Amino acid sequence: MKLAVLSRSPKAYSTQRLKTAALERGHEVRVLNTLRFAIDLSSDEPDLQYRGKPLSHYDAVLPRIGASITFYGMAVVRQFEQMDVYTPNTAAGIANSRDKLRAIQILSRHDIGIPATTFVRDRADVLSAIERVGGAPVVIKLLEGTQGIGVILAPDNKVAEAVIETLQSTKQNVLIQRFIAESKGKDIRAFVIGDRVVAAMRRSAVGDEFRSNVHRGGTTEVVELDPESQRVAVQAAQIMGLRVAGVDLLESNDGPLVMEVNSSPGLEGIETATELDIAGAIVDFIGSQVAFPELDVRQRLTVSSAYGVAELLIREGAEALGKTIHDSGLLERDIAVLTLTKGTHVIPNPKLSRVLEVDDRLLCFGRLEAMRDLVPERRRRRARPTLQPLPDDPLHAQADEATEPDAS
Repeated sequence: MKLAVLSRSPKAYSTQRLKTAALERGHEVRVLNTLRFAIDLSSDEPDLQYRGKPLSHYDAVLPRIGASITFYGMAVVRQFEQMDVYTPNTAAGIANSRDKLRAIQILSRHDIGIPATTFVRDRADVLSAIERVGGAPVVIKLLEGTQGIGVILAPDNKVAEAVIETLQSTKQNVLIQRFIAESKGKDIRAFVIGDRVVAAMRRSAVGDEFRSNVHRGGTTEVVELDPESQRVAVQAAQIMGLRVAGVDLLESNDGPLVMEVNSSPGLEGIETATELDIAGAIVDFIGSQVAFPELDVRQRLTVSSAYGVAELLIREGAEALGKTIHDSGLLERDIAVLTLTKGTHVIPNPKLSRVLEVDDRLLCFGRLEAMRDLVPERRRRRARPTLQPLPDDPLHAQADEATEPDAS
């Protein structure tokens, strides 16, 4: 296998370990500076230039994209994908995980615990946002902070308002999250490769510091994760679109909560704590997957507008309820079942003898016209109590009008 490691820090611990692990396994490996690529869209096929010359063939690429070059790094990774070069972490996966708001929005749709979170822009909405996440103290986070930078614990509402107002005045976007008191100063880094957690460590802050990042002096210890924490870590990484990820978990009274999913997790802390060859496990995984590059299904489906992918839900009274997939009538409608989800358990390529039950979710590929009548109606939002209208206040109305942009 010929492997490219995208990194601007060839002497960094993680980069060196990945290079050494690949060489020890007989692979050819090069560390390539992400910023020295030129994306070539002038020929008949997608291509890349490196240092002004056509890039030679690579079987796989492992992105180590720093936060400061996220946009350009994703563009380079995306071009490798268009060239059918395997990458365990796609450009879309990196984009999902790099933006904290985007990541939380995606995870919130799934059966994954996350700290109560809210996002507001208007100073007038800050107090109500704090109350929605459980009240002060709250954690305030910059959307693109790393290594604990841009994470602030606000002990009361006044401090929270002041911090948010200050950050927003510098054009920074911030999240407001519930402070999980029982996990103060501690979190768990679960290292996910493929469909399993290969190692995990508990990180503990020093002194009064509540951020447990190793870069901030935190200490580490090996920890064995329970099955639920392992499931949450693996599922969070896969939902993001990452096959190699560091998933940070908080240990709460309600179970594991996903705090962050890192697409370029450092190796030094986890290898030092566990004494495991994590770099070797990453290289081995890439080697086993290199013949199966990630495909963007949406791009491939544009070839035939008559076919597509849809998720079908088996409800009470459904014609297919209690029948096998073979007898459900799906095959006769030219519909193939790709996966069957029961709760949090996903069954890929289910057998035709599988009996369908209430709340089973079928990810299907087939004729769009045939699936249209089978797709469940969009979920309706639950009705919430309406807020009491504000008293008539001409000054308040004028203030609101003043903040509205000119439609012209």
